[in-house]
Amino acid sequence: MNAGRLAWIIGAAIFILIVNVSLSVAYMVFYSYLISPGRDEQFYQEHIKIAAPYCSIFFGIPLFYFVCRWIGGKWEKEFAVKASIFVWIVYLLIDVTVLVAAGLTLKIVVLAAISLATKFVSAYFGGISASRKNHSSI
Repeated sequence: MNAGRLAWIIGAAIFILIVNVSLSVAYMVFYSYLISPGRDEQFYQEHIKIAAPYCSIFFGIPLFYFVCRWIGGKWEKEFAVKASIFVWIVYLLIDVTVLVAAGLTLKIVVLAAISLATKFVSAYFGGISASRKNHSSI
């Protein structure tokens, strides 16, 4: 793997992370203005602690599929799935590092495992889909 392709993989993982967090923030804005307006800031901070892992699972599935399908399409057909899995591995390393730094509870570990498993499946199927379409090299 050359440095250019590694940069694409790392960039894709960081892109997914940023978009996923941004969608959680967008959810919180939607929630605070339309579902439960007028509460104090502490209420919303507590709510996002509960909702964020579920948002990550919900939004992460399509994000991983489509980004990994795109990244996989940049590689030769036989490497599309591997490239997609590498995106997931980079994301996993970042996500686990953040979770460990924030402190782990059993609930967080279980939700993180579910989140990472669904993201892995999405990345895998994104790579499969990419291997079936036309390809161009990076």
